[in-house]
Amino acid sequence: MPTPSGHTRAILSSRVKGTSVYNTTGDKIGHVEDVVLDKMSNNIMFAVLGFGGILGMGEKYHPVPWSVLDYNTDRGGYVVPMSQDVLEKAPTTRLEDITRDDADLRTRAYDYYNAPHYWE
Repeated sequence: MPTPSGHTRAILSSRVKGTSVYNTTGDKIGHVEDVVLDKMSNNIMFAVLGFGGILGMGEKYHPVPWSVLDYNTDRGGYVVPMSQDVLEKAPTTRLEDITRDDADLRTRAYDYYNAPHYWE
């Protein structure tokens, strides 16, 4: 069964990792660094978006609810409905901290992006 944008419902995380991320004006603003799964609920917790930095140095990692991303075939990447300024003020964390059991980070990220809490 296809998604609303006409894509298949399933995708391998290996195909998502490294995919470019654009804002609504078409500017490339980063890439999908990884996908974080919630092992207890079988949901995708976050797409971890990487912004800035050079060769991984100084890069910021933004845990973004999966529901915020929309794949655009014309761009060959995901589009997020926000400006660079909004993303720069979003919750960030170190990549190694993203999988810690941090309910506060999860709640802050979902609230910041105004995404529904799948765990409630």
